[in-house]
Amino acid sequence: MEPLEKTCASCGRRIEWRRKWADDWEQVRYCSDACRRRKVTREDRALEAKILELLDQRAATSTICPSDAARAVSPDDWRDLMEPARRAARRLVASGDVVITQHGSPVDPSTARGPIRIRRIPKPDHG
Repeated sequence: MEPLEKTCASCGRRIEWRRKWADDWEQVRYCSDACRRRKVTREDRALEAKILELLDQRAATSTICPSDAARAVSPDDWRDLMEPARRAARRLVASGDVVITQHGSPVDPSTARGPIRIRRIPKPDHG
């Protein structure tokens, strides 16, 4: 039986199944020791909230850059928040709130390299 796909609770990347986890796959939450140590901080949650807030202020098809959220959370030290903002975006992809794009097309957040944009997932029209 193929194990269910999981997403790291810290970085939002896909967790690759390892044989050593066979007995406790259900309890695995992090992809690495580094992510287990890092966990998700209050600042990480603030970045997630800011991404959603910024997207709510724009048209449904608009995108934002992770730097927009980083600058809004910490205008002076935003560069230090770039990787945490990308992690926040990947966690939001895993929760089904947003999609990460490159050149206007959705990409796998686990493998995306280089500049990314974040867009809300369109809500289904029940009309």
